[in-house]
Amino acid sequence: MARKTTSLAEQAYQTIKNRILDLTYAPGMSLTEAMLTEDLGMSRSPVRAAIQMLQAEGLLVSDYYRSITVREITDKDIRDIYQLRELLEGAAFQLIFTSGRHEEYSYRIEEKVVRMCAAASDPYAWEVADTDMHMEIIGILDNDRINRIYENNLSEQIRIGQYSVRHGMRIPQTNERLKKMVRYMRKGDYEHAYEILRDDHFMLGRDSALRRK
Repeated sequence: MARKTTSLAEQAYQTIKNRILDLTYAPGMSLTEAMLTEDLGMSRSPVRAAIQMLQAEGLLVSDYYRSITVREITDKDIRDIYQLRELLEGAAFQLIFTSGRHEEYSYRIEEKVVRMCAAASDPYAWEVADTDMHMEIIGILDNDRINRIYENNLSEQIRIGQYSVRHGMRIPQTNERLKKMVRYMRKGDYEHAYEILRDDHFMLGRDSALRRK
């Protein structure tokens, strides 16, 4: 019985988390156990366990009166996330070239871009594929601590990324630009390749997300 309860709690956790990440449960939205129980068609016990897990991750917050809210995304959150990404990915992208591994990584990143193109009609799936592409870039650093920092912020990256798509970033154009970035990487052209990563992902992504209000 305990094994079944754990399994249901995990199912509830993943379903609620997916709905937070795809903005079905939007930032700032109030939730209740009763509402989630009805949405998921589950009893309160697994839903309550899922809520506790999501509170521990910071995706759900509760106040003094124990009301449950999807964590807001502030302008500072957006700026902080993009600053973190530019610092980590900028250093990683440069290392890809200085280590002479730009051709190897062009194929690795191209594989991720192909998946992004396949997900072009679904902004949430596209954002998930996009985060995989960026994780591939920082993989060159071979630093578990940096990976953990990045992974701890993936949920916010996915949510913020969808704001970017809704308010200025165009998926088809971004995919085409990434294909061009891959071609520059294969030629060993760091300047033009990084210009696309910086302008299309860091600057455009940040500025589009900030226009969400």
